[in-house]
Amino acid sequence: MTKRYAVRWFLAGGALARTGDELAGPALLLAGFALTGSPATGALLLAALTVPAVLGGPLVGVLLDRAPRPGRLLAAALLLYALGLGLAAVGAGRAPTAVTLACAAAAGLFAPALAGGWSAQLPHVAAPGRLPAATARDAATFHLASLAGPALAAGLAAWTLPSAPVALAVALLLLAVPVAWRLPGPPGRARTGAPAARSGLAAFRAGLRLTARNPALRGATVTSVLSCGAQGMLAACAVPLGERVLGGAARGVALLALVAVAALVANAVLARHPPRATPDVLLRWTALLQGAALLLAAACHPVLVLAAALLAGAGEGPQLTALFAVRHREAPARLRAQLFTTGASLKTTGYAAGAALAGPLAGGALPAALLVAAAFHLLAGAVPGERVSRPRSGAGRAPDAPGRGRGW
Repeated sequence: MTKRYAVRWFLAGGALARTGDELAGPALLLAGFALTGSPATGALLLAALTVPAVLGGPLVGVLLDRAPRPGRLLAAALLLYALGLGLAAVGAGRAPTAVTLACAAAAGLFAPALAGGWSAQLPHVAAPGRLPAATARDAATFHLASLAGPALAAGLAAWTLPSAPVALAVALLLLAVPVAWRLPGPPGRARTGAPAARSGLAAFRAGLRLTARNPALRGATVTSVLSCGAQGMLAACAVPLGERVLGGAARGVALLALVAVAALVANAVLARHPPRATPDVLLRWTALLQGAALLLAAACHPVLVLAAALLAGAGEGPQLTALFAVRHREAPARLRAQLFTTGASLKTTGYAAGAALAGPLAGGALPAALLVAAAFHLLAGAVPGERVSRPRSGAGRAPDAPGRGRGW
């Protein structure tokens, strides 16, 4: 992998892996229903795939931080994810339910590697001066995947076999394996002779302490989790919005696609024209922008709902870019992957909790559900982040952490 094309390969591999991940959930839903005739089976498979990410994130992050060649560990995680996903789909309706759910749960343990674990390797690929633009493009692959994954699942299931979406998800994950395998590792990383369990536990504790004590990381984590909860609430409200306001439930799903498109466009602009504001400031202003968008959507007027989708995407895309920029800036190299994967796990949990909270509200009080989601975004925008005054003598910062005060 030459330096000239390293970032392009990195982004291509990330896009493949993340599209496969976004495709996996809807694919299991469709396959479970088609093979068993019960919607509950698909829902259980989706839950089994999603929930283990909470445990898998910190574990995968610690292993990546300690690996001399983290790309090879990422490749192994992709292979295991693809294997578990394929076995879960094949076993639905044929093998005992417990076995099928165990396969889906085993696959879900490695999902954070596709999100935070992959992004944590970006500083090893991009030159320091090109890191801001590369970060924006890396964040854009998430929105591209969130747009393409469900669309591919729906299209393939409608025109081919119900198992075709799972097969495509597995194929995309496998295509990303050679790219992950060839990712460069951090220069000069030596193998430690300490016992693996003790050093791994120490690294895990160090990551938690750094997140808790570093104002920028702590604020960014809380802001992102609150915003993800609100985004989960918007996703749960999409179908009722489409049915009651836009003239059809399917248009509610298209509304989420519009949010993803707006996020892609916003990140493309951000990659070419980085803002003067620091990532910490942008992270919170974009949360406020998304809150304002949901306040518009709560009016339940077709034009305002469409405008709200565009505004929500314009905030969601740059917010993810700013979050990555804060982590790249504040995280020491020895803990970077853990901070990224743990953050991805927390965001997944926030998104699921928001969707679960909005479900009952959206059925009977749709404007109220949107107002609550807006309140979460506004609260995220008010979370304190980086301190104005710097700590004396580097207090509160890991010895090898980059200095604060940098922008992009």
